Amino acid sequence: MTDDLSDDELLAALGASPEPKSKSSRTPREARIIAGFEDILRFHEEHDRLPQHGADRDIFERIYATRLDALRKQPESRTLLADLDKHGWLDGADVGEVADDLDDDALLAALDAKSTDPGDDISTLKHVRTRAEVNAAEEVARRSPCKDFEKFDPLFEQVRQDLEAGTRETRVFELKSEIDVGRFFIVGGQIAYVAEKDSEYTNNQGRRDARLRVIFDNGTESNMLMRSLQRSLHSENEGGGKTGRRITEPVAGPLFSNVAELKDVESGTIYVLRSLSDHPEIESNRKLLHKIGVTGNDVEARISNAKFDPTFLLADVEVMTTYKLYNINRNKLENLLHRFFSPVRLDIEIADRFGNPVKPREWFLVPLTAIEDAVQLIQAGTISEYRYDPETARIEQIVPE
Repeated sequence: MTDDLSDDELLAALGASPEPKSKSSRTPREARIIAGFEDILRFHEEHDRLPQHGADRDIFERIYATRLDALRKQPESRTLLADLDKHGWLDGADVGEVADDLDDDALLAALDAKSTDPGDDISTLKHVRTRAEVNAAEEVARRSPCKDFEKFDPLFEQVRQDLEAGTRETRVFELKSEIDVGRFFIVGGQIAYVAEKDSEYTNNQGRRDARLRVIFDNGTESNMLMRSLQRSLHSENEGGGKTGRRITEPVAGPLFSNVAELKDVESGTIYVLRSLSDHPEIESNRKLLHKIGVTGNDVEARISNAKFDPTFLLADVEVMTTYKLYNINRNKLENLLHRFFSPVRLDIEIADRFGNPVKPREWFLVPLTAIEDAVQLIQAGTISEYRYDPETARIEQIVPE
């Protein structure tokens, strides 16, 4: 074999063929078309609908709607986006007169708007900083005045007083399961209250969602999706901001005493937990299923390894409320509470990490309000005069025969 063979000849001698030279897979215009359609996909995922036209719509939604119309008019764009268009949004639509060019200035012109800089594309308009800010602006635009705000204003005032007094605190929002009726959050610098929640359903992406009525302390409200609120809270925590917060439930004072005196000896804490397990049976009873326990240690330390402990149903838990104990035998108190709610004790057997069967004994299908009532009866020393009725899910006074 001679030294002057070309590369292709050398490859042929070895039984190989030269690889074709790589070509740029997308032109700048094609990349821009794909990016524009991905904006529409994100909008649909966030709002569970396609963007729509209308003067009352947010500017971004109107831009996405105009862009979708333009894509439908262009056969080459429909071919380019065939793999992304899983729902067939680009087929067979009557769109009327829309600019053929997908340039952002053309889109803005179709909306009688003007770009602040001819060189800018829609993702870098001067009033847009980040995707989180875009989402926040869209959400604020969708809020409307709360017509019955007088019902909710006292709740916000009480929460502010509780935060100042230290009976409530804020912590970084983490889990979607925290979003439920009666919960308070801080989003966009405002206190938000979940007043209503429709039945949960599975969206097109196979994720659980539900429609909420959320009231804000500035007198507005929003009929938003649970996943939208979750995204808003998470987006505020990106980059170390940590401003998307959950406001905790009030912490009760010492049992049998409003103020602990010097002679009092702290003997433990009653804690009430809610499971964050995604097990179907547990998830379907989440609002009723509570763990009632008493510990002499720090509650947070007690639950730190909950997801590895069958006592906690091998899942993380949420602290619903706690009560400080003074001068009381915590074991006897725990047995009293468990005996009182024994008719609704959860009957379940799970395997620990070694495969051994475990039957947790501290979980009860009882509403949180009933547990709070029971603690008050213990504090008053009259719990022996009452019983828990599983049929009505209420504590009733025992009537002598």
